Amino acid sequence: MLGVSAQTAEGNQYKLGGGILIDVGDGGTMVGPHAKYFFTPNHAGEAAVLFGRGATFVHGVYSYNSTFPGVNGLSWHLGAGPSVAFGGGTTLFTLMAPVGVEFVIPKAPIAVSVDWRPRYFFIENETYFDASRFGLGLRYTIK
Repeated sequence: MLGVSAQTAEGNQYKLGGGILIDVGDGGTMVGPHAKYFFTPNHAGEAAVLFGRGATFVHGVYSYNSTFPGVNGLSWHLGAGPSVAFGGGTTLFTLMAPVGVEFVIPKAPIAVSVDWRPRYFFIENETYFDASRFGLGLRYTIK
């Protein structure tokens, strides 16, 4: 996930950010708007609506976020959350667990993030695991 965000006195934290998310990997690319909201400095929720692969995906993810000591603007995140896909007369559910990093550009309301987004798909009576998904995010943020 690639993100854009504003920086506060604490380092790379911001309260709310919104922008574009690109989800790439096996099976095609999905693109759409997303937002990230920090409930506390370490706990955030993220929502996205992505379009591609002949479907619309709606994601909701909780993440734990922490900074790298001594590196201004760089943080890591680990999260989990559900996703629902609609398209082709089918609805499918997924669970994903994104792990990644985010860089908030010092003195700018921009953050860029990248993450690995492994996902379990639940289709009718079957499940399968897809480890080859990655996210790139770009967000404009508000303190």
